Amino acid sequence: MQRQFISHLAHRDHPIAAPVSGAHVTRLLRRARLPEGARILDLGCGEAAWTLRALALYEDATADGVDISIDALKAAEANAEIQGVWERIRLHERSAVDFPVAEQYDLVVCVGATHAFGGLGPTVGHVRRYLRPNGLALIGEGFWEREPTPEALTRLGAEPSEFLDLPGTVAAAESAGFDTVYGYTSDLSEWDEYEWSWTGTLLRWANENPGPDADAARAAALEHRDMWLHGYRGILGFVTLLLQRTG
Repeated sequence: MQRQFISHLAHRDHPIAAPVSGAHVTRLLRRARLPEGARILDLGCGEAAWTLRALALYEDATADGVDISIDALKAAEANAEIQGVWERIRLHERSAVDFPVAEQYDLVVCVGATHAFGGLGPTVGHVRRYLRPNGLALIGEGFWEREPTPEALTRLGAEPSEFLDLPGTVAAAESAGFDTVYGYTSDLSEWDEYEWSWTGTLLRWANENPGPDADAARAAALEHRDMWLHGYRGILGFVTLLLQRTG
């Protein structure tokens, strides 16, 4: 079973695909206060849950969503049609890193996808190229809530330098010419909701679809749950920053 498909299955019951509640996604998007006729770009959009919510809030906005998962994009297309916004979003099956800089956007969203660009610093540098002057970016990134234990690092397969603390994360996000104009730090209940959804949805799918793929899904779920419960729970945090381009 492909990793992309496992990820798609795991996010079926939590399409926000980050440890952020729907209410706080809405709060972040409202705080953006996008102008009339805004253009939105979602890099690593998955099922485009953030952007579809933005299109519902800003009824004259239009958007592009970019992801490598065809399954996630099909779900995004179906949800856009259900919500009546399919004419206002274009979906692109390609790497977010290679999406051309063909126009300037009012808002660029990149939540939980900074690994595609090689980390937070390269991500904000890349995102800035798409933004008009004073344009906004919503960047969601992990950070060390407290110093990681050797066990947490081992289970994550991570180095201490892979994430920063919260002050360091804000500084790195601003390093490419941004001001942080708002932010939201996820709490433990949001993390738990996300992780229980991720692992539980995979296990349920495995139980209802016996076969080799079910075995792969079950193994992925149990490995992830062990990594979370015995590794990074309460250690790895998540912050979503609303950044404004400066200069």
